[in-house]
Formats: sequence, C-alpha cells, structure tokens
Amino acid sequence: MQSNTLHANSKRELSALLDEVISLLFESLPRRDQRKWARVYLNGLLSASGKKTIRNIAGADAGSVEQSLQQFISKSPWDWTPVRRSLAQHIERGVQRPLAWVVQPVVIEKAGDRSVGVGRQFVPQLGRMANCQQAAGVWLVAGEAGFPVEWSLSLPGPWTTELLRRRSAGIPDAVRSRTPAQDAVQTVLRMADTWQLQLRPVVMEVSNAELAETMETFTSAGIPCVLRVDGSLPVALATAARRKPGLYATSAREVIDSLRSQRRLVEWRRHGRSDDVVTPLASACVLAPPGEEQPAAAPVPMTLFGAWAEVGSPLPSEFWATNIQDLPLAQLFLLARLTDRVALDFDEVCEGVGIRDFEGRSFRGWHHHMTLSSVAHAATLLALRGQKFAEPPPARTEPTGGTRRAVRTAAVRTAAIRTAGVPASGPVTVGRVHGDPVPAAPADARPAVGPLGQPRRPAPLSVQASRAPFPQAHRLREFTS
Repeated sequence: MQSNTLHANSKRELSALLDEVISLLFESLPRRDQRKWARVYLNGLLSASGKKTIRNIAGADAGSVEQSLQQFISKSPWDWTPVRRSLAQHIERGVQRPLAWVVQPVVIEKAGDRSVGVGRQFVPQLGRMANCQQAAGVWLVAGEAGFPVEWSLSLPGPWTTELLRRRSAGIPDAVRSRTPAQDAVQTVLRMADTWQLQLRPVVMEVSNAELAETMETFTSAGIPCVLRVDGSLPVALATAARRKPGLYATSAREVIDSLRSQRRLVEWRRHGRSDDVVTPLASACVLAPPGEEQPAAAPVPMTLFGAWAEVGSPLPSEFWATNIQDLPLAQLFLLARLTDRVALDFDEVCEGVGIRDFEGRSFRGWHHHMTLSSVAHAATLLALRGQKFAEPPPARTEPTGGTRRAVRTAAVRTAAIRTAGVPASGPVTVGRVHGDPVPAAPADARPAVGPLGQPRRPAPLSVQASRAPFPQAHRLREFTS
C-alpha cells in the first residue's frame, strides 16, 4: 500500500491531521520553527510520491526549503526520545491496547560507505554478506495493527573506534558497538524502565548463541519474552541431571519432534487472511547452555515450544523459547505470530512513508528521520482504518490490584519467587486474558537467595499483569491431536 493513499484526501483533511499530530506529539520541541519544519517533513512523508528524500519532500520549493529541512533533520539538536515516547503513550492509551512489543530487524542496503553505521557485514535475515545498515524497531502490536515507536541503529566497530569517523557522524560518546540483538534488548530495557508504558511480552528473534544472555537479561528485569530460535539450538530436558556428560547433545528440533504424540492442534487465522489454518504444537521445559561469555554458568531454564508450520512437513519447522509460564500454549503461539502482523504493516505502510529512505550521514539525522517516519506510519495506518489520530481513548478497566505500576511491581515480585512449571498436557481452555488478579505467592515459595547466600535464578515469569484481550478476528481453539 503506497504512502500517497493520503494524497487522495483533501488538503484540508491532511492539514487537520498534521495539526493534530504536531499538537499531540511534538510539544517537546522547544521552538516554533522546529515544529513548523516537523510539519513540513511529515507532510512530505505522507503526500510526496516516490522516494522520501529531503529534496523530494521539499518538492517544487527546493532551495531554501531543502536547506531548512536538511538543517532540521541532520543538525538541529532536538531530542527524538520524547517524541517517540509520546507516540507510544498515545497509541497505548488512545488507539489500541497492544498485546506485545515486537522487535523487527530492518536491513537497509547501501551503495557507498558514508552513511552512518554502514558496513560490509553478514546479515542473518538475508543469509549473506551485504553492505548495509542494520537497525531494529520496537513495535506496539495488536492483532489488527502494529506501530513502530522506538529504533536502534547497530554500529560496526569502525564507527565507534575510529575517532574521525565517529566525530563526522556525530555519534554520542555513550554509544558503543553491539550486536543488533544486544542493541534491541537495551532499547527494550530503556523503554520498560522510563517510558511509563504497561509491561508487555517482548517477541523477537535471536541467534542460538545469544539466547541465554537475552533470556537472562529479560528475566532478571522482570520482562516476559517469546524468543524465536533455530531448531539446531542445543538443549536438554529439565529432568536431566545438570552435570551429566553430553547434557546438550539434543537439539530443539529433536526434543519437539519426540513429543509428536502429545501435539495439540491450534486453529487460528493468519494476519491479513480470511481463512483459518490448523497448526500442530508441542512444548517442553528445557535447559539451554549458558552463553559463550559465561561458559561455567548454570544452565538456563525455559519453556521450548515448536510448530509444524509447513503443511505436509514431517518435522517441526519453527521454534521459540519463553520465560512465560501462565499462558496456554495456543496464546504463546499467537503472541509469536505477531511478527507476521509487523511484517504485513511494514510492507504495506512503513515502506511507503520512507522508513529506508534517509540518505544523510549523521547519527542524529538518521534518528530524526526514523522518528518522523514512525509518526507518518501511525497517521497513515489510522487513516486507512478510518480512525482519527486524536480520538479519545476508550473506557478501560484497570487490572485488579490498583495502578499499572502497582500491578507490574506485584507481578515481577511474584514471578521472582514462583517455581518453574511445565505447561499442562491435554486440552487447554482459553479463558479470559485481561483483568485476572495477580496471584499470591505460594506458601512454599523459594526465598530470594539460596543456601549459600547466592541470588537464585529468576523463575519463568507471569504475565498476568500485562495481558490484553486477543482480538475477535483471531479467535482460536486448541485440541489434542
């Protein structure tokens, strides 16, 4: 779907939309002229045809307008974080109740070597070496729509170690080189800690080598997660002796395939489709090896689940690991499939508002452009759904237990003392998903420290406080095979 869908609307309607967006999201910009150029840039993202370069956005008024936009995007010192935070808060409180935060990697191939963060590197999503930028967006996602609200740009080593290159791109001193997954995890932690959003499960893909570190980080922070992994991930059943030789000789694919007699069939609806599909699922409580940085650390406990997603395939083809223990397997699977919703909205809306089109060389300019493109994505998607950007939030009922912060604190505290569990076998009844009370800690709950005074590893998390109702368009039922 092209971004010029909004161009068919009257200029008056587009002008009113831009007025709403600027007043709602850009109050943090201190100067009137900055808000003016934000409006001009958004207008170009929403209405200009073709690639969303600064010259194309300036249109017939190229010259002084182009120079002013270049200054506003690449050099003006306005902080993009408050705008993104306002966008996320507006979406959560006034547009939709997200089911999850989905991390979507974005690969932006480049011809030269001047754009910030560009480098020749191996890209898992492409399966090859590429000269590109690697970024990740954090999306607030429900069954009907997904909205990017925060971004990270991964910088190859030379961009942080070569002083001249670092200074020419204006890379802040605090920014370091990390893998795309590490950057995404740090981004999620910052959002959870400072953005005043209701805690949601994080859905993302990680390499097998980074699974243990990612799972440990999220669990320690009290953040529920569903992480897609490769079937070659070495694991052991949780019942196995922890010091048994060859403990991790079994792969995730082999463990899930061995449970084919216990599979449950889930009927669900693909995003953007009207037909229902049936997918077999199986799960097991497993131990994953510690990361390469801590080879002597204890194994990492988690729930592994897999799906026979390819029609006619005798083997399971998709695999996820999670620290969530209180959602039925069918709902965990539905959370995992929210990546399909993001991919759909990325192709149909986000590409059209120029998410890959920034041609500048500065770190600040890249983040400014991604911020404005995210706002343009939200405005476009809401317009296509017939929803006004400034609609009042619907009436809502807080979960039992008081304020969001109190509920979240109680959930994290409860999660830290609950023992790990394996999903029950047999048919699962999908009950209510929102408004459940936070469970009290069991009478035999473990203390926070072990017998030698060492802190215990957090148990798999409860998401009672962060649930949202699954949309009617994605009703599902689960039954044994």
